[in-house]
Amino acid sequence: KMDDDDDDIPQLSSHTLAALQEFYLEQQQREGMKTSQGFNQYSIGSIEEDWQLSQFWYSDETASCLAKEAVLAAGKGGRIACISAPSVYQKLKERDGEDFSVWILEYDRRFSVYGEEFIFYDYNHPLDLPEKLLPHSFDIVIADPPYLSEECLQKTAETIKYLTKGKILLCTGAVMEEQAVKHLGVKMCKFIPKHSRNLANEFRCYVNYASGLD
Repeated sequence: KMDDDDDDIPQLSSHTLAALQEFYLEQQQREGMKTSQGFNQYSIGSIEEDWQLSQFWYSDETASCLAKEAVLAAGKGGRIACISAPSVYQKLKERDGEDFSVWILEYDRRFSVYGEEFIFYDYNHPLDLPEKLLPHSFDIVIADPPYLSEECLQKTAETIKYLTKGKILLCTGAVMEEQAVKHLGVKMCKFIPKHSRNLANEFRCYVNYASGLD
C-alpha cells in the first residue's frame, strides 16, 4: 500500500530541526547585515574560511600588524604581493589612500571579487603566472603556504623568489623552520601570529631582512 511508504522517510529530530533553522536564520541575518550596513568587502571574515582548502584567517590584531610591517618594508610607492594570505591583503586594503599597491595570489576564486588585483594561484604550478606579474617586481612578498609540507613550501618558495626584489615575510608552522631556512634563507621572528580560531600547530613568522617583528 502506498501510505505505508511514509514510514521509510527519515525524520529529523526536533532538536536537529531547531539547530538547522537557527543556522539558516543566522546566515540570513549575516547576509542582511552585509547589504544593510554598507558592507566592507575587505573586512576579515567577509569571505568565510573554507577548511577544505586549509583556510584559517588571522586575528584582526595579527593581520593589522603584518599589514603595517608590509607597508613599512615596501616603502613609499611600494608593491606588495600576498600569496595565500588574504587576511593581510584585506587589512592592506583597509589602509586606503596610503601610497602602495597590493596584489592577492590565491587558489580560492571567491577572492576574484577583488577584481584586477586578484591572481588565480595554484602552488602546484609555482611559475604559472600572468605576464603582468614581472619577475622581481615586488618590494615585499608575504606568503602563508596552505599546507605544512616541504613540497608546498618549496613550490611556494619558487613563486616568492620569482616575484620579490628581495624582502620576504613568511608565515608558517614552527615545525617548518628548517625548511624555511633551507628554501628561503629566512629567520624566525619574535612576533607570534594568531588566528581567529586557535590552531593546534604553533605558528611563526620568518623574514630575511631587519623587520619590526622582533
